[in-house]
Amino acid sequence: MSLEQVLFILVLAGAIYAVVVRGKTILRCILCGKGEFPTDRREERFRNVLLVAFGQKKMFKRPGPAILHFFVYAGFLVINIEVLEFVIDGVAGSHRIFAPYLGSVYPVLMNVFEFLAVAVLLSCLVFLFRRNVMKIGRFWSAEMTAWPRLDANLILTTEILLMVAILTMNAADQLLQVRLPERYPDSGTLFFSGMLKPWLGGMPDLALIATERIAWWFHILGILGFAVYITYSKHLHIFLAFPNTFYAALQPKGKMNNMEVVTQEVRSMLGLREPPTATEAGRFGAKDVNDLSRVSLLSAYSCTECGRCTDECPANITGKLLSPRKIMMDTRDRMEEVAASLAKGGPGLNDGKTLFGDYITREEINACTTCNACVEACPVLINPLEIILEIRRYIAMEESGSPPAWNAMFQNVENNFAPWKFPHSDRFNWAEESGKSEN
Repeated sequence: MSLEQVLFILVLAGAIYAVVVRGKTILRCILCGKGEFPTDRREERFRNVLLVAFGQKKMFKRPGPAILHFFVYAGFLVINIEVLEFVIDGVAGSHRIFAPYLGSVYPVLMNVFEFLAVAVLLSCLVFLFRRNVMKIGRFWSAEMTAWPRLDANLILTTEILLMVAILTMNAADQLLQVRLPERYPDSGTLFFSGMLKPWLGGMPDLALIATERIAWWFHILGILGFAVYITYSKHLHIFLAFPNTFYAALQPKGKMNNMEVVTQEVRSMLGLREPPTATEAGRFGAKDVNDLSRVSLLSAYSCTECGRCTDECPANITGKLLSPRKIMMDTRDRMEEVAASLAKGGPGLNDGKTLFGDYITREEINACTTCNACVEACPVLINPLEIILEIRRYIAMEESGSPPAWNAMFQNVENNFAPWKFPHSDRFNWAEESGKSEN
């Protein structure tokens, strides 16, 4: 076994280990939430995965960015097939191990990969231009501080460099196939990397071999580094969008989930069922991340930070502090803070901080109109409204801290079965008065 093989195996094992460790941390954070993941209506859930996660259905409400994103997404899926060859070659010490077995199919596949590589490269350049030159508003709002903006730019720049590396590697490899055919098997004519051959053609053999190896190592190290990095990045949605769309709510968007303990109590008071046995009600609503559902916590890690939810939010448009994207980012940041504390042997959730109060403010929560615009806008079926409603429940039922106008409305509903103060027996008096005035 050569030194290069040993180095590659060590790097590969290190990357796998880092991803597994980080994955376990994320899973623990998600599982600290309440309830179980829904598995009913499985056909509809798989349809959501196929249409929304795989098919990018909701992205195409804005066709321009959607087409560019589709190229990046398709490129990520398809080009990673070639990464399999990289991994096998790195472990076995071979070179283009699939070429002899696939024969004439191999250059066809390689040309498809290169087309997608160029499409990814151009799309990422456009995305960088939109973010940093055009400065699209949703990428520069208050919650998009230095790190979220840098995170996006790092990923886009890395993808560009990775695509340049693979094209450079293929160009050098094609030249070496002519010069050293005994070491470099014929992979056929490649169109896009062939355009780079004149730039490399004047290099001596050793320099060309070094160029090919450096580009190969840069690409595979970039891919492995990318795999580790995205577990700390908003680009984790590349993987989590699939389970998130599967577990997303299927009921109509206007429906709010009732609290089971409250529902049982109300039904018992109305004589609709036997009184429930005494059980611990727990906290009403949500104050911290462990009070939220596991689906909500999964959604927080699945958030793409694209800002479409905030862009459609009427409260945000009218200048209110509420940003549905910030709600999801704050939830994820709070989970990360708790996980980091526990990793150091710290207090975790008992650190004196909470999601509501230290991350999300009362003013943000009260600004929501519950219109579901954010839910409708999300390309991966995230529901920021569920988190907002749970925090509102905590404010109303645990703190009695709702605005006075809300408390008056709650009291009227309780007493009169309507938001208005007059009793329901007088509800149609306005019709009689209207009739008299017409006469």
